[in-house]
Amino acid sequence: MDRETRTFAERHYRDLGGRVPGCGGPAPSSVTFIQSPDAFSYADFVKGFLLPNLPCVFSSAFTESWGSRRRWVTSAGKPDFDYLLQKYGDVVVPVANCGVREYNSNPKEHMPFRDYISYWKEYIQGGCSSPRGCLYLKDWHLCRDSLVDDWEDIFTLPVYFSSDWLNEFWDVLNVDDYRFVYAGPRGTWSPFHADIFRSFSWSVNICGRKKWLFFPPGQEEALRDCHGNLPYDVTAPELLDTRLYPRIQHSSLPLEVIQEAGEMIFVPSGWHHQVYNLDDTISINHNWVNGCNLANMWRFLQQELRAVQQEVREWKDSMPDWHHHCQVIMKACTGINFEEFYHFLKVIAEKRLLVLRQGLKGDTGASTGLGLGLQQAAFDVGRLADVLASVVAHLDFQRVDTSAFSPQPEELLQQLEDSVAAAEAL
Repeated sequence: MDRETRTFAERHYRDLGGRVPGCGGPAPSSVTFIQSPDAFSYADFVKGFLLPNLPCVFSSAFTESWGSRRRWVTSAGKPDFDYLLQKYGDVVVPVANCGVREYNSNPKEHMPFRDYISYWKEYIQGGCSSPRGCLYLKDWHLCRDSLVDDWEDIFTLPVYFSSDWLNEFWDVLNVDDYRFVYAGPRGTWSPFHADIFRSFSWSVNICGRKKWLFFPPGQEEALRDCHGNLPYDVTAPELLDTRLYPRIQHSSLPLEVIQEAGEMIFVPSGWHHQVYNLDDTISINHNWVNGCNLANMWRFLQQELRAVQQEVREWKDSMPDWHHHCQVIMKACTGINFEEFYHFLKVIAEKRLLVLRQGLKGDTGASTGLGLGLQQAAFDVGRLADVLASVVAHLDFQRVDTSAFSPQPEELLQQLEDSVAAAEAL
């Protein structure tokens, strides 16, 4: 990030005044297609898509050097089952059954990768049908499970998505990540959802084609049924029944995007979507959070806690330490609670504070060594300070036992605010 882009971004958030970017309006009629890597900069992406929270599609030219596009795919553009079996045949992978609904998702089982490839071949030979149903390999943590020696041999992280706090945090903990491989035959699909923690995501088709149906933030409200639940399938005929879906007449048509082989799609924060594989498809996908959607993540976590509290409200007076139990339930249901969110902010903040301290001393090599530019660190610290101030002021966070936290939340907030003031000189 350069100084001009940082200034532009900081002004954007001042003008936004806490509102969700891209919220409330109908879906755009089309998606922007970005053709040439040479004609599209990081600043272009930040200003045109990241800050306004709008989707876009990058051409296959952005991924043509990826090893996976050469090695995982045959000359005919199909999955190279022989190569994949040789590399990953014994790996146990998660597989969802697209034909079975479990709440608003699909049940999963685990099987050796070679068994899934055997199923896939049978499915193709059966005319895209199988007595076992429609099975989809989803959420395979190929990177986390250390199944490759060099990830750059598989893909190269695009610079546009390099500010990735979610995976930065989990890499420090060394227990999880949000980098996934999806693979499945024609007809596999993902039900209607918004991405975890209201993260951004990006997805590249290594081979195959996908159809995406996008709804901007807020548009999903018109799709709720009479009980307040979101649909499993936004194309289901039952959505036309106004007795079941009383607000459906206020809904807008989704933005439909066809993603071709090699193309890369940016999924903005809080956009609900439904995705279909139109051909035999393999994709690499990342979820990511940074300063541009951190406030969305914090807003989502507050909503999740309120939902938990609403569900167990009848035990509030009789259950000892009710607020603590709500945080435990939230962690189990959402994957993170207020305590862990603070530790997330702390890990991200400490690296950026170090970069700024060294940079303000004139040591420009520090930022390079940490893989983080000075202007990016300055922008990040400002966003962290804004969100942490809201966290510290939140009554439910004040009920969290922070006695063992180091630094204390108020101390970290002061460090961030001091750095924001000092960074004005950069």
